[in-house]
Amino acid sequence: MIDIDAQAPEDRVPATVYEVVHTTVYSYSEEVPVCHNEVHLRPRDSANQQVLFHAFAVDPPPATSASRIDWFGNHVTMFTIGQVHLRLAVTSTSRVAVAAPPSWQWLPGIPWEEVRDRAATSPAAVEFVGVSPFVRTLPQLADYASVSFPPGRLWAEGIVDLTRRIHRDFVYDPTATTTSTPVEDVFTHKRGVCQDFAHLQIACLRSLHLPARYVSGYLCNTSSPTNAPASPTLVGADASHAWLAAWGGDTGWLDVDPTNDCVVGDRHVTVAWGRDYGDVCPIRGVFVGGGQHGMDVAVHVTRCQD
Repeated sequence: MIDIDAQAPEDRVPATVYEVVHTTVYSYSEEVPVCHNEVHLRPRDSANQQVLFHAFAVDPPPATSASRIDWFGNHVTMFTIGQVHLRLAVTSTSRVAVAAPPSWQWLPGIPWEEVRDRAATSPAAVEFVGVSPFVRTLPQLADYASVSFPPGRLWAEGIVDLTRRIHRDFVYDPTATTTSTPVEDVFTHKRGVCQDFAHLQIACLRSLHLPARYVSGYLCNTSSPTNAPASPTLVGADASHAWLAAWGGDTGWLDVDPTNDCVVGDRHVTVAWGRDYGDVCPIRGVFVGGGQHGMDVAVHVTRCQD
């Protein structure tokens, strides 16, 4: 049994409110006459999260903009800049209430093999059980994951154990990878960042035919109230962060963060989810001209006063 403090559903604490300001600035050495962009920056509403406020600002002002809900239920905004510019700034401001879900130990016990067998015919799982552009299923990943999933082990215990092993066996190193580093290279070199570790654990689970999805969002390291125990510092706070959620049939989805060796609670703010990073990239676009260009990203996550 994994040694993590249990918390009964009736003991859940009230929601914590965070303000998140995410600013991205592009600078160009030559004029850009036009650009088209798509962003995933508005947090999701869910059973454990409620968006209280969201504002989105672009400078220079867009000529056109529109919003939609994508296939996975994420909020997507598209905009076009139709005037000549040397700088583009995109700022998303959100206020979000997040409540910790019940402890994973209170989830119904179900053997992992049963989850695997049900996934093949479940509409909720089928998209998240195979390969995707950033996630491959490989025999060596199945072998690595199998240590956490011996015959008959409960699904949730296996998920938490695999999370812990990746945190133990891999080194957080922002210089080791790029957004396009293949998951097999991460596995070989045992180094990477949150995106890499999320993709790796997803690939391990899918290599055993267990569904898992990629989750993008934010972390908060703001101190707890003075009457509460100090919270541990989390890696990846005050920046865009990534983790994963595993599907457990009727049990639902269990979010885990291998970068920090934890089950996701009320310090993670969820923005979007999909098969992998490609489905939820915070900002992507195309532009004409521009010459050499650079990008600066600043994320500030603040716990609002109780």
